[in-house]
Amino acid sequence: MVKIGNISLGEFPLLLAPMEDVSDPPFRAVCKDKGADLMYTEFISSEGLIRDAIKSKQKLDIFDYERPIGIQIFGGDEESMGIAAQIVDATQPDLLDINFGCPVKKVVCKGAGAGILKDLPQMIKVTDRVVKSTKLPVTVKTRLGWDDQSKNIEEVAERLFDVGIKALTIHGRTRAQLYKGDADWTLIAKVKNNPRIQIPIFGNGDIDSPQKALEYKNKFSVDGIMIGRAAIGYPWIFNEVKHFMATGTLLPPPSIAERVAVVRKHFDFSIRWKGPIVGVVEMRTHYSQYFKGIPHFKEYRTALVTAKTADEVLAILQEIELNVVDPLILI
Repeated sequence: MVKIGNISLGEFPLLLAPMEDVSDPPFRAVCKDKGADLMYTEFISSEGLIRDAIKSKQKLDIFDYERPIGIQIFGGDEESMGIAAQIVDATQPDLLDINFGCPVKKVVCKGAGAGILKDLPQMIKVTDRVVKSTKLPVTVKTRLGWDDQSKNIEEVAERLFDVGIKALTIHGRTRAQLYKGDADWTLIAKVKNNPRIQIPIFGNGDIDSPQKALEYKNKFSVDGIMIGRAAIGYPWIFNEVKHFMATGTLLPPPSIAERVAVVRKHFDFSIRWKGPIVGVVEMRTHYSQYFKGIPHFKEYRTALVTAKTADEVLAILQEIELNVVDPLILI
């Protein structure tokens, strides 16, 4: 049984990665339905929380059906991260996660996210302050190192464990790689097999199929897997991985009716949470992924991304459900 503090996550949990502009409550709702065991909010700026920035505060929205859920924060200054941890504490998530992995330039240039990988003493100061500022279990998500010449994750993991984190997720790339090239899980396995480190170690990077999830579970001995980009527009991946691990067989891909049902749920929540204008606009980025690989779909995709009202979108979805031939039938 994998546990983070007192939170039980089952034998081999599947985690939904925190993704900026993706991992909002509407998206998390469909991933939870489809088997995600632990989810995180989009990352939240410690400075934004302290300034009471509206966008940062909105990201604190969590719902009981999502539990267990973690709120993820980022920042390079221990004082502001400590205060942000206290703010998060008051919203009562199940855990607090620190983002030491985001490679985006606007985050890195502030010494936050993966930027802190160049300053291990500061990373430990920030983590120590956060751990001491909250009653919640603190976890960390990070990368192998800054670049190929500084893959220091083994030392980082020991130091983070020593200051009291309760779980560590490692993305198998350096900051210099961004999301290019293949993720290297060999160092993740070394951290997992370090007898000094007595906390769950989760692997992240390139898990895009049930077969690869099982292969990496067996090969690298991690306690669970975090899935990010492969879940965008395809929340079914969580249940597909679980089914394959349990039975060795693949579930059939979702039918048109199943895809439309999930899009409707995602869309409805988006409208309720963001309002009728922003909700419609921000859903447009998801449609191509939800209907990826469906033949002769270009006309519907164009209609969905140009629709201006909720009623228009719902009418198009109904038309898709009635008229688009399920790929399974074509085989």
